Amino acid sequence: MMIKRAILSKFKTLSLNSYISEKSVQGLLLLFQILSLFLVISRDIKNFNKTKFSFMIGLVVFVYVSIKLVQKFTSGDYYIVLIANMLFSIGVLEIYRLEPKLAFRQIIWFFIGNIVFWIVYLILKYVKIWSKLFYFYAIISYGLFLATLVLGKTINGAKNWIRFGSNFAFQPSEIIKIAFIFLIASFYKNREKFENGLLKRNKLHFFFYTFIAFLFLQKDLGSVLVFSGVFIFAQYMYEPHRRYMFINFMILSLGAILGYVLFTHVKVRVKIWIDPFKYADGMGYQIIQGFYAIASGGFFGSGLGLGRPDYIPFAESDYIFASICEEMGILMGMGIVMLFLILTYRGIKISMEQSNKFYRYVAFCLSLIFAFQSLIMFGGILKLIPLTGITIPFVSYGGSSILSSFIALGVLQYSSEENIGG
Repeated sequence: MMIKRAILSKFKTLSLNSYISEKSVQGLLLLFQILSLFLVISRDIKNFNKTKFSFMIGLVVFVYVSIKLVQKFTSGDYYIVLIANMLFSIGVLEIYRLEPKLAFRQIIWFFIGNIVFWIVYLILKYVKIWSKLFYFYAIISYGLFLATLVLGKTINGAKNWIRFGSNFAFQPSEIIKIAFIFLIASFYKNREKFENGLLKRNKLHFFFYTFIAFLFLQKDLGSVLVFSGVFIFAQYMYEPHRRYMFINFMILSLGAILGYVLFTHVKVRVKIWIDPFKYADGMGYQIIQGFYAIASGGFFGSGLGLGRPDYIPFAESDYIFASICEEMGILMGMGIVMLFLILTYRGIKISMEQSNKFYRYVAFCLSLIFAFQSLIMFGGILKLIPLTGITIPFVSYGGSSILSSFIALGVLQYSSEENIGG
């Protein structure tokens, strides 16, 4: 407990504002986007036309205007939107280098994500019932899980996508993560209502383990890792019955062993994690190419368009971090890690300063989502842990990921404001 208090005290006293001004961060983002635009044009000058140029200029203007709108019409933390835009800018630049068509799709999803950000923010601002909808979040989650099991398609061993036509696919677990966070926050906000009786006290456990069971049925063990990490850390912070945390940790550890025994694709990922070079011509090819990409880039990178990240399977999604490190250098990779550290720090600081208990819990758990997803992917690419099929928020290619990330950002933006009612 003393360690926890010390950590929380440090988060409360630290302030990024004392080191960096808002204008300097905003100027750095604008400068980076202008330089990125110049690099894109210079690399593809033969195929670049007025439509593409207008599209890119529109992106720079849109980012600048969106930041100004957040600054003018919200009273919360301004930096989290800046960080998200910086991460997106780095990711979409590398995606454009890999496949311009995918980059333009990503930019369209970015526009949609910003609109959804404001919709979420305004709904939370003017509707004050969210802390009371404990069962609603569970029902929504079950509905999405069932839809995935009935309509889902199996991709890379996991049945976690619903496909609409040939060009659009949606990953329901991205939305379920946010509903799960609201479920946790609603439970701990109304903790006294669930204290009377063993069954009431364990309602959150019931929903959590049924969610894990659904994810097991989908063979989506990457999401299991994220859900479990958030749940354990939330219990560490807010659960008065301390033994539950240790019991759940043991159960989840046994579940991880069970997942390895039951699922072939998990065994494959563990094998290539232990010795990828043994399977260099087959299932270990992706991780080895990722190693070569990071090593060949060095500290400052080979230069945009001068590397070969196209040798890496799924370079624009699963292995976007390795692609960035190859062409923009380990220095840029370190920058991305630092941006996620700052985003997590800002989120936890928001949680510590928020007087409304519900949004305090929401902000903390959302910060964990950003932290765990990025950490799991960095660890997988660097062979610290077996690779999983999740995304790096704001950076990886994918409409579902961008949409859920901006929903989470909208919630976090509202949670950062003072005097929240409800």
